[in-house]
Amino acid sequence: MSDLSLTILAETPGDEQAIERLHERTFGPGRYALSAYRLREHVDHLLDLSFTARIGTLMVGSVRQLPVCVGNTPALLLGPLTVEPPFRDRGVGRALLERALKDAKTKGHSLVLLVGDEAYYSRAGFKRIPKGRATMPGPVDHARLLVRELVDGAFEGVSGAIRPDWTFARAL
Repeated sequence: MSDLSLTILAETPGDEQAIERLHERTFGPGRYALSAYRLREHVDHLLDLSFTARIGTLMVGSVRQLPVCVGNTPALLLGPLTVEPPFRDRGVGRALLERALKDAKTKGHSLVLLVGDEAYYSRAGFKRIPKGRATMPGPVDHARLLVRELVDGAFEGVSGAIRPDWTFARAL
């Protein structure tokens, strides 16, 4: 990031449209068919654990975290993490990821899950969840289902279906 002045800020309600356009550009309409989106249908991400990356006033990236449970164990689902294509490979995604994990730990969370590329996310301490130990709604490539313990041993003995944490459900 030596040639960019990057600012990481907590997401605000006013960022919603810009982030949605960013997701549309980077993931396309097929994103709604992904299993992770099934978890986002009735529970919103946590604004205080979701962040934007800006260069000046230009939003160049975003990461969100959603409250979920694995069986009965609370966790966070990280994602989507996205960066505008011209700003990729410049540390923006890494800065967003580090801030999201740091703040999650500071706020007392112990587990973060995601569906993503193990080669990329393993650099931040994510590990593959053994097949069958945790299940997503709908189809998912189990090799992409990853976990990061923010507290040592937090994933020991944890298993079950990954579902929204209904204590955070939207009022209908």
